Amino acid sequence: MSTDIEQNRLSMRYVNLAHPRLGAKTLFSTDEFFAPSERMLNPEPALFVPGKFDDNGKWMDGWESRRKRVEGYDYCIVKLGRPGVIHGFDIDTSHFKGNHPPAASVDACYLTNGDPDQQTQWTEILPSVSLQQDSHHLFDLVNEGTYSHLRLNIYPDGGIARFRVYGTPQCDWNSRGSEEVLDLAALENGGRAMACSNQAFGSSILNLTMPGRGINMGDGWETARRREPGNEWAIIALGHPGIIESIELDTAHYKGNYPDRASIQGSYMQGGTEDSIVTQSMFWKEILPEQKLKMDHIHLFQSELNDIGPITHVRVNIIPDGGLSRVRLNGRIVK
Repeated sequence: MSTDIEQNRLSMRYVNLAHPRLGAKTLFSTDEFFAPSERMLNPEPALFVPGKFDDNGKWMDGWESRRKRVEGYDYCIVKLGRPGVIHGFDIDTSHFKGNHPPAASVDACYLTNGDPDQQTQWTEILPSVSLQQDSHHLFDLVNEGTYSHLRLNIYPDGGIARFRVYGTPQCDWNSRGSEEVLDLAALENGGRAMACSNQAFGSSILNLTMPGRGINMGDGWETARRREPGNEWAIIALGHPGIIESIELDTAHYKGNYPDRASIQGSYMQGGTEDSIVTQSMFWKEILPEQKLKMDHIHLFQSELNDIGPITHVRVNIIPDGGLSRVRLNGRIVK
């Protein structure tokens, strides 16, 4: 499988838990003489700017430590935006040629409060791997643990352009009351957009459940122009089974390309695979009958909803195509 295909598979299926928009940040690094570690979490692709220098040398878009002249190695501690189950990494050395680390590994821990200290017990979840210059390094994990912090170790020194942590956010539902109204689709509550009929122009269905309003048309889900009968759709798994009381569909920044109409179906799913859920979704019950949409607007639906009881998944139908920025499914959990 090519690197591009593998990278696309990870980024389209899982959330980058190290995304600053989720609250991810670097807490500590042993050395960042040439470039600060926080650049490593920038969601945009790494850049190379010819001729750009700062007081310490060539400006690099990533984290870069100085040449180590003693024993040991450098590391950086990252607080994830949301605790989660990690399914893969992208350790990206783009534009680092001759100054990349020859190897790296990743340790993890889970803390309910505070940040790691000298007493923290770390678990190695990615053993030492070799790195190449100017390359994406993609690694799959089979690990069901939930982690809140990571320690990226580089041997012995050098530069990392980007560090992506692909996973599924986890939520402590035992601390949530059944009377509390929550956005059950929100990424911070464990919601996940998991499949769609089409996505284009660099947008992703994963944006539908991100915090806040979209910052531009790239921060949403947009399909190509449909040239045949039918409509486009996206499936979202709720963070917890619940009863939906109101729905928000936001077409922020979509003006000449917003969907003409939308409807939503839902179901309480048990068992099956993602592929089978897509097939079954055609026959789910209708929560929100077809509604007319407006450009660049937050649409709130409440009285229009059908009561179909507790659900675990929804299918958002946009008719015939276009772009949605956010989907909010506000309701109460069913324990």
